[in-house]
Amino acid sequence: MAALDFVSQDEMLTPLGRLDKYAASENIFNRQMVARSLLDTLKEVSDDERDCIAVLERISRLADDSEPTVRAELMEQVPHIAMFCQENRPSIPYAFSKYLLPIVVRYLADQNNQVRKTSQAALLVLLEQELIERYDVETKVCPVLIDLTAPDSNDDVKTEAVAIMCKMASMVGKDITERLVLPRFCEMCCDCRMFHVRKVCAANFGDICSVVGQQATEEMLLPRFFQLCSDNVWGVRKACAECFMAVSCATSQEVRRTKLSTLFINLISDPSRWVRQAAFQSLGPFISTFANPSSSGQYFKEEDGKNPAGCGSAQENSEQVRTTEDVTREDELNRTEDLSSHVDKDHFATKLENALEDQNTVSNNSQRESDFQTESSFHCTLSSESCGEMADENGRSSHCCTAGLREAGPNSRETALSEQELYNSFHFWRTPLPEIDIDFELQQTSEIILNREFQELAMPVSPNIPMATRKELEEMIENLEPHIDDPDVKAQVEVLSAALRASSLDPQEETMASVSKGTESQTELTISDQQNFKPILGDIVPLIGDTVENMDSTLHYIHNDSDLSTNSSFSPEEERKSKVQDVVPQALLDQYLSMTDPSRAQTVDTEIAKHCAYSLPGVALTLGRQNWHCLKDTYETLASDMQWKVRRTLAFSIHELAVILGDQLTAGDLVPVFNGFLKDLDEVRIGVLKHLHDFLKLLHLDKRREYLYQLQEFLVTDNSRNWRFRAELAEQLILLLDLYSARDIYDYLRPIAFSLCADKVSSVRWISYKLVSEMVKKLYMASTSTFVVDLMNELVEKFCRCRKWSGRQTFVFICQTISEDDCLPMDQFAVHLLPHLLHLASDRVPNVRVLLAKTLKQTLLEKEYFLNSANSHQEAVEQTIMVLQMDDDSDVKYFASIHPASTKIADDAMSTASSTY
Repeated sequence: MAALDFVSQDEMLTPLGRLDKYAASENIFNRQMVARSLLDTLKEVSDDERDCIAVLERISRLADDSEPTVRAELMEQVPHIAMFCQENRPSIPYAFSKYLLPIVVRYLADQNNQVRKTSQAALLVLLEQELIERYDVETKVCPVLIDLTAPDSNDDVKTEAVAIMCKMASMVGKDITERLVLPRFCEMCCDCRMFHVRKVCAANFGDICSVVGQQATEEMLLPRFFQLCSDNVWGVRKACAECFMAVSCATSQEVRRTKLSTLFINLISDPSRWVRQAAFQSLGPFISTFANPSSSGQYFKEEDGKNPAGCGSAQENSEQVRTTEDVTREDELNRTEDLSSHVDKDHFATKLENALEDQNTVSNNSQRESDFQTESSFHCTLSSESCGEMADENGRSSHCCTAGLREAGPNSRETALSEQELYNSFHFWRTPLPEIDIDFELQQTSEIILNREFQELAMPVSPNIPMATRKELEEMIENLEPHIDDPDVKAQVEVLSAALRASSLDPQEETMASVSKGTESQTELTISDQQNFKPILGDIVPLIGDTVENMDSTLHYIHNDSDLSTNSSFSPEEERKSKVQDVVPQALLDQYLSMTDPSRAQTVDTEIAKHCAYSLPGVALTLGRQNWHCLKDTYETLASDMQWKVRRTLAFSIHELAVILGDQLTAGDLVPVFNGFLKDLDEVRIGVLKHLHDFLKLLHLDKRREYLYQLQEFLVTDNSRNWRFRAELAEQLILLLDLYSARDIYDYLRPIAFSLCADKVSSVRWISYKLVSEMVKKLYMASTSTFVVDLMNELVEKFCRCRKWSGRQTFVFICQTISEDDCLPMDQFAVHLLPHLLHLASDRVPNVRVLLAKTLKQTLLEKEYFLNSANSHQEAVEQTIMVLQMDDDSDVKYFASIHPASTKIADDAMSTASSTY
């Protein structure tokens, strides 16, 4: 009785009275209940502004509760209350800013850990939902966070405050972050007392860089990043390695190449295995930041012009990809007409002409050539021997030398480079610039090729690398020597020692040495070699004209992969050179290629090969298809890796790699790997199957047809219960219909589709019904084909007259799908399928008749053919429905008599299918 009185007393109280009663209770659970019911109380009094303000004032008093669980419960409700205040802003303006935000900010420094955590989560939610005004962020939130990160602040609070500052940077924007957060963040990066703070800064470094932009990153943040990467705590260095890609994205290409790449080599050579592990995982993503659209070999056709494609759009625009191998003469001539809209031809022609005429001015020659190569890069398909003969034929090799040749004088006309020091077509490439199309005279081409080639041989070390690099290399070697017993560290020491020796060479001396070798080599060339040069070169480079006036005509970008197979086997030195490129720093690529080394799995990470496979498409896109030879061996090694997870990763990305490489390299290098995956474990095959259409559409028709014979093999799986594999096959077959002719569809895809229609799992059958209906549509659209009639006759024979009721039900499902999706004109449907469908009205199994009633009433009679035209087929359908309305089964009667407005045939049919099979 007393309990009832207590309840009745509560009912008599107003919402505010009830709130006051329990808020003053000594029972902790009552006060927790008050905090939990605050939002409901606000909604009850929302019509009265004074009552709303009164509730908010009670919240402020409740925030002073001595019990941490009450404060934590209150803080969990704050985001919901703030949302309510925002929606009712006219009646309670500034309620959040005045009453709630001060509580959130105050709780950030609460003594209880749970309260602090809930307030931090609440603050981030409020910022994400944009419920805090910009003025309040600047005047109330940021100053508190700055105070909490002061040197004398509590250690735990300081660490948490730094984390909040980093997470909120992307929400508050660049201006506030740069003015208020960035200075304190830079101080925290140098916190000497607590490595936890430095670790938090390192972990969030990339987010801060992406918010403040390139200038602030390079001027203020990079010095701090260098310090963090050399921190004496391995956890800090590991955090730096994990965010390296994000930091790289916020810097310029020059900084990325000259500073960050050296810094990353330090991390990848770190004494700590955990740091090396994180660095190797970030290596592929870091290399991808060097991607340049003009060097990736991807072009996209847009309004008769070609623009370089961005890295992220390779898959989306795969159907529009234009490769350098695909550029025909006609395309080039058409492109020349529109060239003026993309390139200032007069400016470029003037630069080129000056570069060619001033070759005798040796002091300016090197700069001229670098200017030229910046604007028009090209492929060289000449072998080493051809290049040597070309130099002898023109007698201009002296013009191709750097400043170190000045002492040779005019008599150095006979000087040439030795054929061992020239790249052949396998080693040497230049990236085409799609907007510039110019034909060069053979003589000029040879000069430019040899000049650029000589420069690369003479100056292996980039001039942009600062002198401090040598000192850094020495320090790195010194730090690694105590760990020389580790085979991984030993390999790093060897690489760094080689880099140190290379950086100490004098470019001038190396140039003179190369010239002396070239002079000796030149004397070995005979007159017969010179005479044989023209016919050899004539087969490769077309001679358009003998004057510079032809510079506005098109340039053939020649990169004939078939030439590569004609080269003899490489020596170890040549094999090393075959991995050389200039898109990314060579040291980074060498480290990436070493990820397949079995010793890496022992000294770094057992799954390092999987990380290598995961990032390989990004690395391939960055290097461009012209540098595929650098990755080919690594890809083949990964494709034959003992771990199925590595092969599975490659299988899921092989279609992306095919887009990057183009049809020629795909046919030569990827198709064999693809064929191997088809015979692999189901875990690997599913990766190929999920993108089967994406891969096959990139192949030529004859190569694509070869896979018709292998599609049947996908029906066989290691585990028969793996029904999702068969469902994916059905999905892919629907897409493959567009790639094959009507005869191929009928001969090869039809048997697979019929097999899937009889699958034991209803989800597979449902997709298969869609497959058969699309097949009917495709065959009907083939104008001179009788395959569609044969297909429908087989449907009748195989399913409609099947001895099992499930087969007859399948026929009804297929007819329903064909009708719903308009895969066949209704007059053709009425002739070939409708009579057999209506015949099932006398089927002895009620499930078949139920589905037939649904199909006739809810699908066929909704079609215009049966609504507006009086014909024999319409009469036959109506008579069948009348028969079904008098059926003995109640469900058949229901669906034949009533047309439920809210019932969809697919939903009902799906429930029938799942319950009756």
